[in-house]
Amino acid sequence: MTQTMTTNRQLVLAERPKGEPTKDTLKLTEASIPTAGNGQMLLRTVYLSLDPYMRGRMSDAPSYAAPVEVGGVMVGGTVAQVVTSDIDGFAVGDYVLSFNGWQDYAVSDGAGVTNLGASPDHPSWALGILGMPGFTAWAGLTQIGAPKAGETIVVAAATGPVGATVGQIGKLLGCRVVGVAGGQDKCDYAVAELGFDACIDHKADNFPAQLAAAAPDGIDVYFENVGGKVLDAVIPLLNANARIPVCGLVSQYNATKLPDGPDRMNWLMGQILRKKIKVQGFIIFDDFGHLYPEFAKDMSTWIDANKIKYREEIIDGLENAPEAFVGLLRGENFGKRVVRVAQG
Repeated sequence: MTQTMTTNRQLVLAERPKGEPTKDTLKLTEASIPTAGNGQMLLRTVYLSLDPYMRGRMSDAPSYAAPVEVGGVMVGGTVAQVVTSDIDGFAVGDYVLSFNGWQDYAVSDGAGVTNLGASPDHPSWALGILGMPGFTAWAGLTQIGAPKAGETIVVAAATGPVGATVGQIGKLLGCRVVGVAGGQDKCDYAVAELGFDACIDHKADNFPAQLAAAAPDGIDVYFENVGGKVLDAVIPLLNANARIPVCGLVSQYNATKLPDGPDRMNWLMGQILRKKIKVQGFIIFDDFGHLYPEFAKDMSTWIDANKIKYREEIIDGLENAPEAFVGLLRGENFGKRVVRVAQG
């Protein structure tokens, strides 16, 4: 079913998943298109961002943001077009960066909405390299990782929208960059196209040994996106005064219990103590929102100079968003995964 001018398709949270989301987690429903009132505008979704954080919003465990209510529209960043407007600065036809969620239409009063203009060159990029993922990479690396020229950076999920950007910025700052990715094709891309010095397939039987060989001088910055066995292999290689920006732990998002095996918390805390390791989690706009203009200037300059490459994976159809999201959590994406809900 395609987007129409008479019906608002919505993907709502039907139940809270236990482990990996299933076909019963989200339900495609139809509602009337909302009407914008005074001081409001009606937005039509064109692109929907798929991001790992959405798995956390499906659960009701304590977190930095409120969960989606059962029966509520699934949250998500969007690029939309203005259908009607009673707000100065937003004209009919303008593209906007918004937070419509997984639906065709939404009403907005303009709060938190960014006008991208009537004809942006790459409107969907506002959900990726020029948006939250790119900003996350830039701020996490520069503000927490604080790499110095000649240091070694390791980044997990190296060909995802955050990891790929972290690695490329690291190279621009004069560092040795080692990526970790799932599959040889992704690793080849990280080295040949993104300019990483090395990339290790975490599926390899001798992954820890390969990672150690790729970082002969140890690791100074580890940009954490996945957790699990990648973190296990990284910790022994960290140098004194290493920094770990903690962006995500995607390998654990579907977990229903702690992993089997001995309790390694004391070992980990001992490593942090003895090596004076800085470990800092961050929520991008809560912690670094004030730096967005600086990021936008840097990233736009690098893109214009062809110093940053960006890979986008388009999934057509709102109805295909749930399956594409599950694939994202499994690591099946190759680049930034975006759903094209409708033609602009």
